[in-house]
Amino acid sequence: MSTDKDTPKPQRDSALHLDLPKPKNSAGRNLTQAIIVGVILALIVIAALIAGPIGWYPLVAVAVGGGMWEVLTRLRESGYVVPRTLLLVAGQAMVWSTWPFGVTGLIFTFTVSAILLMFGRLFHHGRTTAPKNYLRDTAVSIFVLVWIPLFGSFGAMISQLSSWDVPGSLFILTFMLCVVGSDVGGYIAGVMFGSHPMAPAVSPKKSWEGFAGSVTFGVIIGSLSLHFLLQQDWWIGAILGFVLVICATLGDLVESQFKRELGIKDMSNFLPGHGGLMDRLDGMLPAAAVTWLLLSLVSGYW
Repeated sequence: MSTDKDTPKPQRDSALHLDLPKPKNSAGRNLTQAIIVGVILALIVIAALIAGPIGWYPLVAVAVGGGMWEVLTRLRESGYVVPRTLLLVAGQAMVWSTWPFGVTGLIFTFTVSAILLMFGRLFHHGRTTAPKNYLRDTAVSIFVLVWIPLFGSFGAMISQLSSWDVPGSLFILTFMLCVVGSDVGGYIAGVMFGSHPMAPAVSPKKSWEGFAGSVTFGVIIGSLSLHFLLQQDWWIGAILGFVLVICATLGDLVESQFKRELGIKDMSNFLPGHGGLMDRLDGMLPAAAVTWLLLSLVSGYW
């Protein structure tokens, strides 16, 4: 009498078995939460994109304000003396001044803000008490001013590009597609194949394999976007995608070092599955600045 042990197993199970590559690394976050929040953010961006500058500028202003609040709060918790209210007001002035006045407005508001920071910090403890950690606190305040509102202002001005008879919304879409392509390519390649750290002393999880994935996706999407959305040569898009990926990667590393020095993992828990606003904006901010610069140059806008 035969038993279950003696009964041969059906061959169809082995026939359907696929040897799929296994990820080398953990995703490092709750993917379900990250996807849901990512979809919501994408819908908000699409709505702002469709509305043009009237929708894009408020979105950038809110993102800049939220990112600055996170960074300045973490700095204050670590003992830095930074004038949070002044910096938040200055950041908003920098962003909004570019709508009517462009780069001129940005330079003016940034200069005034830097002067106020440099001189105001001198008398933080009054006229009769010497300032403590003046260089450290002033330098980090101006660093924040450059890192978030200055770069973010260039991102806002992308909506005002209208060369080649193409509306500004398509310039924004080109930028966002390149950013998403860079993130997706880097994430997939990093999780599946990442084994050679780029800068282990700064960010041990960022790998050369992930960078290669970002470059591949960024260049491809940049080429397609420039050709089909902006009606320009594909190689311009390839250059844009490549430079954007480099800036986004370096932006990630800058934030990693910033958090490492403060001894924190995320800027906040505002975005479930992502961390804080700055954990999403870290690479986008320098990428936005270089996108505006390159597209302004090649389009003859600037």
